[in-house]
Order: sequence, then structure tokens, then C-alpha cells
Amino acid sequence: MPTLTLDDVASTLRGARERTQPIAPPSETWPGLDPDAAFEVQKINVAHAVAQGDRLVGYKLGNIAKVMQDAFGLDQPDYGHLLASVFAYEGTTLDRGAFIEPFVELEPAFVLRKQLAGPTTTVADVIDAIEFAVPAIEIIDSRVKDWQIGLSDTLADNGSTGAVILGGTPRKVTDLTLRDTPGVLTFNHREVIAGNTRNILGNPFAAVAWLVNRLAAYNVVFEPGQVILPGSCLQAVPMNEAGRWSGTFEGWGTVEFDVSA
Repeated sequence: MPTLTLDDVASTLRGARERTQPIAPPSETWPGLDPDAAFEVQKINVAHAVAQGDRLVGYKLGNIAKVMQDAFGLDQPDYGHLLASVFAYEGTTLDRGAFIEPFVELEPAFVLRKQLAGPTTTVADVIDAIEFAVPAIEIIDSRVKDWQIGLSDTLADNGSTGAVILGGTPRKVTDLTLRDTPGVLTFNHREVIAGNTRNILGNPFAAVAWLVNRLAAYNVVFEPGQVILPGSCLQAVPMNEAGRWSGTFEGWGTVEFDVSA
């Protein structure tokens, strides 16, 4: 696929994000868009954002849990870059109108103290590299109309990233049992859905190792201080109404935010 066409895909997705207007699946508009080309589109838009003053602060893994793959019609995970501009502060209010068709997820987030580079990273390497973990909420949002996505579509759209809220209860991973930590998502103080960190590829460390090794194919190296999201522990829930969202991991902590209509 010519570079000019990749630039066209990238600019079309940027426009959809800026206007909050969805587009047809890129893989339909550009039939030659395979996952490798789609990741190049990601990189084009990340470079564009950085040139405009944004900052690369980490990476994310999505649809690692089978319940998420089933919900969005995918048969394998997606992944994306995390830019500083997508992070919101806990306890603040987000405008529903700033998103197209958002969903809320609860997951752990890891902050690295050491570099991670594949393709031979192990779970032990991941555990050793993490400085601390915090509860997090990710809001996923697709620029593709009605979430009619294949892998190439969501990769081109930076893993369908919308926003990230980090909680304020950092813990050393040795103080947590992340192969078996229940989590619950509530809306306006009513439980919406529950899950467990074991849903994230058995444990979230394994998911991070998978991500490091997968992105090594694109010469991506995870750096100290970066935030890594390993994926949701429960099925994502639509974010359609004004109110308060709260995500809690049992024995660990809570992260909350509000939505305005």
C-alpha cells in the first residue's frame, strides 16, 4: 500500500476524531489495509499528535478477554499507543459529547521502572519491570460507525482508545494477587457488571508480556515511566447517560469519574 494512501487513512481517522463523526470501516474503504499497514497508520497519527505538542506515555492492549472479543466481533487482541492527551483526572467530569459511541472498562494499569523489549520477554521480566499498579478506567471509543470493526480497523484507529482515568491507590504488585482480584463497575451507585483480573489472559502480567513481544515486531520498546494497560477484566459497558461511574478492585482501590449529558 503506498505511503500516500496510509496518510489518507490516517487523516480520515483524525478528522473523524476531531469532528466526533464516525466513518465507514477503513478496511472497506481501503481493501488493502492489513494489520501491519494499520499499525503504520497508528504510528502516523501518533507522530502527528507529538508534532502538535502531545506526548507518548505508554501502550495499551485491548480485547484480550474472550468476553470482549465476542462483544466486538474480534478473534484476537488489538493494541495501541497511549498519548498524554487521552488521560483525564479522577473525579472530574467528562463530556459525553466529546465521544462517538463510548464504552467503559475497568482494568489495572502498570507504571514501569525498567525497560521491556521483546520478542523474548517473560512474565517474570514483566513483574520485575513494574514500579507499581493502580486501578484504572479506560473509555474505548471507535471512529468506525456502529463499531463495525475488524482487526485492521481498530488498529488503524489506535486500538479504539477514547480516554484513560488512573486511580490514586498505587500498590506494589507483590502486595496484590492479580491472577485473582475481583473487580466491579458501578453507575450511579448501582452495580453494572463484575469481573476478575484472571480474565486478562490468566493474569495481567501475561497480557503485558504478550504485548511487549507482539510490538517487538514493530521495533517498539517499553520505557521506564510509561503506563501500560493490559486490558479489561470485564465486558465493556456503554457510556450513554449523565452520572457517576465507579470501578473498584476488591482489597485494592477505586477509580471514579462523572459524565455530563
